[in-house]
Amino acid sequence: MAEIAIKADKDCKYDAVSLGEVMMRIDPIDVPTARARMGRIWHGGGETNVSEGLSYCFGMRTAVVTALVDDGIGRNIECQLREAGVDTSQIVWFSTDGEGRFSTDQKGTICNGINFTFRGKGVIPSKTEYYRAHTAIRELKAGDVDWAALFSSGIRWFHTGGIYTLISATSADVALEAMKAAGKAGTFRSFDLNYRSKVEPDKDRAHQINRAIVPETDFLVGNQGDFDDALGYETKKVAKDAPFEEWLAVYTEMLRRVAKDYPNLKIIGTQLRGALSADMINWGAVLYDAAEDKVHQAYVREGVEIADRTGGGDSFASGVAAALMNGRPVEEAVQWGAAHGILVQETPGDTTMVTEKMVLAEIKRAASGGGVSALR
Repeated sequence: MAEIAIKADKDCKYDAVSLGEVMMRIDPIDVPTARARMGRIWHGGGETNVSEGLSYCFGMRTAVVTALVDDGIGRNIECQLREAGVDTSQIVWFSTDGEGRFSTDQKGTICNGINFTFRGKGVIPSKTEYYRAHTAIRELKAGDVDWAALFSSGIRWFHTGGIYTLISATSADVALEAMKAAGKAGTFRSFDLNYRSKVEPDKDRAHQINRAIVPETDFLVGNQGDFDDALGYETKKVAKDAPFEEWLAVYTEMLRRVAKDYPNLKIIGTQLRGALSADMINWGAVLYDAAEDKVHQAYVREGVEIADRTGGGDSFASGVAAALMNGRPVEEAVQWGAAHGILVQETPGDTTMVTEKMVLAEIKRAASGGGVSALR
């Protein structure tokens, strides 16, 4: 196995820091949004979910770099992050007094992002509807964050992703600036392609931006569709009912091409989610060790009932990060990622509500093919 070099925890203030958007999520529970009359308040963001997973589930020291308007919604999000153990001191706050660089008015000209996510049921798919066109995080520009000072405090792992890089005209510049500063400081860097057409329908723009980010990356996360949509790698189409081995062979061939084009990459991987219905999935994961030219596969879970699919991929990424920072080899890291990802989908909301003990127990259960027993 190739060695994955990550800074020692004793030399660092943070185990991990993420850069990205975080939104308030309104969950109408089991009623479609159009007919809902009540809901639950959560939060989430493709990049910041990774830091929260590392903090709450794995007990690591994490922070998020994001921007929020200083109002009740922003402070609610902050409180939820703090409850999960995430350091919020790196948030850029936009005051509502209209004065200074980071400020706005009180009528929502710049606002905090909100989404309504109906989790679906059976043949009714989950659906997320966004209100993010004028969010504070879109206003950040290169030079607004003192990355040199932040990384000088010691950071073991830095994470961002393709949702953030495409969210505004300036976000890619901020992300690239951060990734370069992380590399200069010797911080291990991960990037989730995580392509969303609702964020950026222009795939050519996505290709251009992500091709500048990936050379600054150590761990690249993306499924077959992401590599096509976000980076422009066309692959052989595999039928939906094709054997898993056929899909894996096509995916592995593509990963070899990506690793050849980007020799900086140490590991590449993704979670595997086959949706049988909105609340029943097959689940697995793979990690490709570029130096060893070897694919490691997690145990496949078939026919698993879930509560909420949102955040499963982010939780896979944080499980992998936790394992590697704990000195585990790649073949174990993929098991940590798959286990954390499926457990998070068993609970509501985008973010983790499970513990490392539960992750390790799920790995053991999946390895033995055992069932689920009540804990009394």
